[in-house]
Amino acid sequence: MRTILNIIWVLLAGWALFLGYVVAGLLLCIPIITIPWAIASFRIAAYAIWPFGREVVSRPTAGVGSFLGNVLWVVLAGWWLAISHIVSGILLCVTIIGIPMGIADFKMVPISLMPLGKEIVSTRRGSF
Repeated sequence: MRTILNIIWVLLAGWALFLGYVVAGLLLCIPIITIPWAIASFRIAAYAIWPFGREVVSRPTAGVGSFLGNVLWVVLAGWWLAISHIVSGILLCVTIIGIPMGIADFKMVPISLMPLGKEIVSTRRGSF
């Protein structure tokens, strides 16, 4: 089921969100000092293209540096990426088939605003 949802996601919204994060990452690579944010943008791009079956968790080692970095991120790229998630989430929720994808889109808003100090992990359980 995850694969089917991911394929529908890529066709409806994932490719556009992926491109948004890649463009943000490329722009953040221009000044050398913002490369850590570019890396975070590329990491989220991989999550935005194929989100089902993965989730975002906070890293326990994240501290004040991550918080300060997230404040700068919101100014540089986070606000327009969050707006793109909200707009595409609303558009996806217009149809019954798009509602699960719209909900997934809304779940990505927090990481689009605060990517530092977060980690993307698989939701699959290990076999016993």
